[in-house]
Amino acid sequence: MRRWHVLLVSAVAGLAGIVGIHGPSLPAGGEARPEAAASPGGAISEKPRSPGTSGRAIPPGGSRPTNSAGRQSEASPARPGPAVASPSRSATGSAEQYGYGSLAVKVAVRGGKIVSVTVPDLQVADPYSGSIASQVIPLLRQEVLSVQDARINGVSGATYTSEAYAMSLQSALDKLHFK
Repeated sequence: MRRWHVLLVSAVAGLAGIVGIHGPSLPAGGEARPEAAASPGGAISEKPRSPGTSGRAIPPGGSRPTNSAGRQSEASPARPGPAVASPSRSATGSAEQYGYGSLAVKVAVRGGKIVSVTVPDLQVADPYSGSIASQVIPLLRQEVLSVQDARINGVSGATYTSEAYAMSLQSALDKLHFK
C-alpha cells in the first residue's frame, strides 16, 4: 500500500536531479542554448548576452577585439562571407523490375556527396508488396546516405526490392558520373 509513496518520492527526486543538472540549458522551447534565437529564415543568431554589449554578441573567443591602444574596439570583427554552396545535381535511375513491381530511384549529389535519395516512381503488384516497399525504402535510403555509395546492404526479407533499389541508384549515379 505504501509502495506508491516510495515510487512517487523516487520519481520526484529523479526529476529534481535531472532538472538540477540540465535545467538551465534546456528551456521550455527545447533549444539547447537559451541565448540563441532562430530568425525567420531558420538560421540561429546570437542575442546580446548583457546590456553592456551594445547589441553585439561577444565573439566565440570570449572577448572583443582590441585596437592599437589596447582598448576594446566597438567595431564588429571581420567575418567571412556566407559560404557558397556548390549546386546540387540530380538524376533518376532506370526503372528496375523486381518480383513484386518496379521502382526508379532519384539521387541528388552536391560537392561529391549524396545529399538526397527518393523513389519518385514506385509501382507494386499488390497492397502487401506496397506495404513492404513502404517499410524497406526508408531503410535503404538511410543506408545510402550513410555509406555514400550504391553498394548497400539489402534488407532481409526484401531482397528483390533491395537489389532493384541498388541497381536503379547505381544507374542514377552513373548518369551523374559520381564516383
